[in-house]
Amino acid sequence: QQTWNNCGPANITMALSYYGWREGQDVAASYLKPDAEDKNVNPTEIVAFVNDHTNLRAITRIGGEMELLKSFLASDFPVIVETGYMPEGEDWFGHYQTVVGYSDADQFVFIYDSYLGSGENGEGLVETYSDFDDNWQDFNRTFIVVYEQEREGEVREILGDRADLTLAAERAFDIAQTEARATPQEWAPWFNMGTSLVRLGRYEEAAVAYDQARQLDIPWRMLWYQFGPYEAYFNIGRYDDVMSLVDINLASSQGYVEETYYWQGRVLAEQGEPQQAMNAFNTALTHNPFYSAAQDALQELNV
Repeated sequence: QQTWNNCGPANITMALSYYGWREGQDVAASYLKPDAEDKNVNPTEIVAFVNDHTNLRAITRIGGEMELLKSFLASDFPVIVETGYMPEGEDWFGHYQTVVGYSDADQFVFIYDSYLGSGENGEGLVETYSDFDDNWQDFNRTFIVVYEQEREGEVREILGDRADLTLAAERAFDIAQTEARATPQEWAPWFNMGTSLVRLGRYEEAAVAYDQARQLDIPWRMLWYQFGPYEAYFNIGRYDDVMSLVDINLASSQGYVEETYYWQGRVLAEQGEPQQAMNAFNTALTHNPFYSAAQDALQELNV
């Protein structure tokens, strides 16, 4: 069971335990979110923790699909997914789950959920393929695979063209675009198009997709977890839009999302306010001293 606001560290601890890892979630948390109030741990941080602090390896990609997920599970690889979650009576928030099995006959996946538990006899909570995929879509079907180093070839074989980051982003974009055409009134496909286009460096198109998603009422907590809109708007000079999102996020998160301060600092630096930019980057680092993007941005300031 996760401790407060700790689903990222809790899930990577569960996945690592499959390979004999015996440390508690506090060990992962001390690296991934030294500030207990931090609202989010992103997938690249989780992967870096595994690769730098254990004898195992991890990889993350966007644009997953059920058949790909099942291929990993059939080969005995635990898979962590980033997913949307809306408990009864509460608003939407982002969540991690560890997928441990599936049944094609019943159209079920079996999930370890650090918030809800591991099901009867530890076999996993049951969720239909349809419900699972609907929630997974909220995060562009992001997944993390944890594996032993000697099995890296198998992982890349299962990934296929997704082993290449650019091809994975292109695949994710194609999926999102198809879904946006089918359900243009839904925010998630548009947001996922934006996220995939940011990965591809296509910022003008990404901004258009994000604009459309925002008109369709994205969940108010979304920018606690996903930062593509900042990156897209920043790279095409829409600094006022970046700062507007910064203000909204600082208010909704009580300031506990370090990436918000990073993008605030990037805009301030571009606008010729190096001292204020430095303050923003330093604030980001007070929340997470390991946040390398803020460290790099500080070094580039030369204040």
